[in-house]
Amino acid sequence: MNNIDVIVGDALVELGKIDSDSVDLIVADPPYNLGKDYGNNHDVRGVDEYLVFSRKWLREAHRILRPTGTIYVFMGFRFISHLYDILDRELGMFFNSWIVWHYTQGMGKTRGFSPRHDDILMFTKSTRFKFFLDNVRVPQKFYRERNNMRGANPGDVWTFSHVHYCNENRQNHPTQKPEGLVERMVLASTDENDLVVDPFAGSGTTLRVCQQIARRAIGIEINPEYAEMTRRRLSVEFLGFDSIDPRMERVPCDLRNPETRREYLENHKTWFLTRHENAINNFDEAVETSYGRQIGTSQEQLRFLEDE
Repeated sequence: MNNIDVIVGDALVELGKIDSDSVDLIVADPPYNLGKDYGNNHDVRGVDEYLVFSRKWLREAHRILRPTGTIYVFMGFRFISHLYDILDRELGMFFNSWIVWHYTQGMGKTRGFSPRHDDILMFTKSTRFKFFLDNVRVPQKFYRERNNMRGANPGDVWTFSHVHYCNENRQNHPTQKPEGLVERMVLASTDENDLVVDPFAGSGTTLRVCQQIARRAIGIEINPEYAEMTRRRLSVEFLGFDSIDPRMERVPCDLRNPETRREYLENHKTWFLTRHENAINNFDEAVETSYGRQIGTSQEQLRFLEDE
């Protein structure tokens, strides 16, 4: 599967089999200990038991990361402060970002405010870590020549829709993460052919992303049914990732200069919409809305720009 390995087993055991200082990126979505049913196990442990479990797998994660490596950890509100403390004080890792994944739909409440986000901790093993901002920039809202035409830093609040049950890529898993969300982590923190490990592979999102952007990956999954589901997912024809940051589809305002506008529009789809073919129509419509008519990058359309 193009250097993608799916391993059935316990993360605590299988992480111990990976060489020290050999992994470039870890994307971890461990059980939140909230009582979810994961098929062959339930996400229910005592607080102390859960913290012991967390310390064990995080120590292994720290051991296998290269000095230039990064870890992203999804976690719910009950334990995220505990994980921060383990990564920071106990393991001596370097805090980089506390990312908020904002989504528009979720559990509803009638007493209190409905949750609309998950938290993601980003730590690095040292201060000498990989980070490729140009890989993950987002289009500017207003174009200014003094700014980077390539776009802006996406910040630490990321908006991606859940993978809804009507989505053709939806898997039979209770906590499937959007591909666009994981894509940003992998693009930001790895080179091509780097090794990515997902200790709790679940529905296989991290592996699917790595498969499509030329990274090696190891996914560890304790439930053999989920592991087999992931293998099937990896064998399906790729038609584009199942989610995108809505900002990727926008066209900067104030692209008044025809030459600047032509240069920008020639590059936008390559910079921001690669592997997101299903978003191209929205972008084309945004161009038409902003600048009066459909402007693409074909020779015929570019002549329109030159005549302005």
